[in-house]
Amino acid sequence: MSNRIDTTFARLRESNQTAFVAYVAAGDPDFDASLETIKSLADAGADIIELGLPFSDPLADGIVNQMAADRALKSGMTTARSLDLIRRFRETHETPIVLFTYLNPIFTYGFEKFHTDAVAAGADGILLLDLPPDEAALNADLASGAGLKHIRLIAPTTPADRVKILAESAEGFIYALSRTGVTGSHGAPSANIAALVSSIKAHTDVPVCVGFGITTPEQAAMVAQAADGVIVGSAIVKQVELHPTRAAEAVREFTAPLIAATKG
Repeated sequence: MSNRIDTTFARLRESNQTAFVAYVAAGDPDFDASLETIKSLADAGADIIELGLPFSDPLADGIVNQMAADRALKSGMTTARSLDLIRRFRETHETPIVLFTYLNPIFTYGFEKFHTDAVAAGADGILLLDLPPDEAALNADLASGAGLKHIRLIAPTTPADRVKILAESAEGFIYALSRTGVTGSHGAPSANIAALVSSIKAHTDVPVCVGFGITTPEQAAMVAQAADGVIVGSAIVKQVELHPTRAAEAVREFTAPLIAATKG
């Protein structure tokens, strides 16, 4: 069975277009508003949606995304409810969804069961921020997950031998960090993005998408020239924080020019 992520990148490749990948937290500020927000992103032209599963200790996230997770948890969101959110989204939309999360909630849910349930709900990929592939291979329980594309994260500081390991084990696409730090930390994308993307592509044919620090159409256009995809997260989540009563509308207004710039 073809995966929506692979199908999307194949379509974009045929038309020589760059993917726009949008991140939001599942259930921020609440279930219904979150559903409308991810629908609005799809309708605005986002090619892939990264959905953060709310977790109480998101170590790799900056304050904007931490607060989004906190709002979602306080509204009653759980891992199971996040899968319900995807099911509701799939009633009307086919945009690929990648789950952005940590090992703890998935392990608590049951690693293999989560993969099975997530696929059944309509998820397409997963980025487990704190589970390196070589560590997963050492644990039978963590190597049993199937059905979801396992997205790999590569930073500018990742050693060359490790870039090779991560790139060769990647599925769906690779999330390349434009710079170091946590999500939403200050600073524009690095000027060395083209070199970073080239170093990764030396080891894989999997698309390379770049995120961290992209907040303006100009930055999106710059990254789009070097990468297969542009990832915007904290800047979108900030719109939900600023406009909780009209989150879907605010997110669409904010992302429309970013998507247009990504598409050239």
